[in-house]
Amino acid sequence: MRYKVDFLVIGAGIAGLTYALKVAPYGKVIVVTKANEEESNTHYAQGGIASVMYTPDSYQKHIEDTLTAGAGLCNEDIVKITITESTERISELINWGTNFDKTNTGKYDLAKEGGHSESRVLHHKDSTGQEIIRALLEQAHNHPNIEILENYFAIDIITQHHLGKIITKETNDITCFGAYILNPETNIIDTIISRFTLMATGGSGNVYSTTTNPPIATGDGIAMVHRANGQVENMEFIQFHPTSLYNPDETPSFLISEAVRGFGAILKNIDGTEFMQKYDKRKSLAPRDIVARAIDNEMKISGNDYVCLDCRHINKNDLINHFPNIFAKCLSIGIDISKDMIPVIPAAHFICGGIKTDEFGRSSIKNLYAAGECACTGLHGANRLASNSLLEALVFAHRASIDSVSKINSTNLCNDIPDWNAEGTVLNEEMVLITHTLKELQSIMSNYVGIVRSDLRLKRALDRLEIIYRETEDLYDKSILTLKICELRNLINIAYLIIKMAAKRKESRGLHYSLNYQGILN
Repeated sequence: MRYKVDFLVIGAGIAGLTYALKVAPYGKVIVVTKANEEESNTHYAQGGIASVMYTPDSYQKHIEDTLTAGAGLCNEDIVKITITESTERISELINWGTNFDKTNTGKYDLAKEGGHSESRVLHHKDSTGQEIIRALLEQAHNHPNIEILENYFAIDIITQHHLGKIITKETNDITCFGAYILNPETNIIDTIISRFTLMATGGSGNVYSTTTNPPIATGDGIAMVHRANGQVENMEFIQFHPTSLYNPDETPSFLISEAVRGFGAILKNIDGTEFMQKYDKRKSLAPRDIVARAIDNEMKISGNDYVCLDCRHINKNDLINHFPNIFAKCLSIGIDISKDMIPVIPAAHFICGGIKTDEFGRSSIKNLYAAGECACTGLHGANRLASNSLLEALVFAHRASIDSVSKINSTNLCNDIPDWNAEGTVLNEEMVLITHTLKELQSIMSNYVGIVRSDLRLKRALDRLEIIYRETEDLYDKSILTLKICELRNLINIAYLIIKMAAKRKESRGLHYSLNYQGILN
């Protein structure tokens, strides 16, 4: 089947839906999502969204906090754009129907998280992402120009390569004409031709064995742009959330929001002794890279499988009111957080790198934009400040929409795109090959390219990755495509980018910490 639309949006999280709503008055929009429309990384966001709302907070304070967390690698212009536009973007989100918690005085109940100098995180209990997606989907369903295709999987973006032109990374006029999309129910690959395409595919957490990301977070957008010779950067900076619930049989790992520490919870070893004072004067509210490395170090020293988060000194009713889902989740596995410490471990959470974009979300490929976690705007630098990610998605989805709409009358559809050629492929019944390779990949990345790295570990990871890359590409070329083999292929691409960029960085900075280039653990 062939579709022709003005705007193609790949991904239905906060970035994709925001862009769709803003461009829909100007043309036909198709939103493609690989699962059901409610399933996205945004859906799992607990803590909230950072924005300057009241004094004594200020844009300058938020800017400085972001720059400090980013360890000298933030793009200062992008930081200023994001922070100074935050209040207006939040107002739009509220006008679309998002309900954020308020105090008894009617003001928004702003939380404080690690790395923030002021309370500035808007939230809806501990399920902020769900509330945002609910509001955005309601708006999208009511717009006649927006069509959402659920359970459709984007295989590759369409460029001149598909017209027979040789493209390399040096090609300066690579253009996106749409994407090839797999309908897993029919195994038919459709062609969607578009004037503009927004990549909003979220994160890549499933490249690791332990992650807070949903199963759909397989780095699809970044991998697609990499294969199309688009620019990707900063992939070495993987943020491990310090506090996921230690529950080895559960995937994905359940997130114990940083807001719990902002509310007064304290990190301790199993024996009840505090340890964060050894690593940072901000203790349990230090930035995530510092806290994650500290926990990793404490686990190595003690030999324990986890550390603990102590909430026992906090009023029980306050815990239930502010963190109802966390309270209920822990209770479901026998932990009453008002009486028991919560066992926690770091888990892969957010990738600061991705598709390189400019101040309007434009990638290096013409007519292709990126926003949200799959994009690298320059906001996060070497380490993301807590709760800046949803804000970044809002700001750059908005800016991408402005740029797209300004060009709609001068951008034509390309009608010469061939349909997908599946000739000679066969249905591969050896699913065990894909499953085993995925586990092997996740083991390689977790063991050698995790919170603490070294040149030797990175070389070992790359040597092993090359073998499974060749095996998977051979399987891909011969097989009728399925969701699982495409996701595996994408994750291998993601792993390659992380390893190669980590190996090039001859320093420890932010989220990239190497034993070969280490300073003091702080």
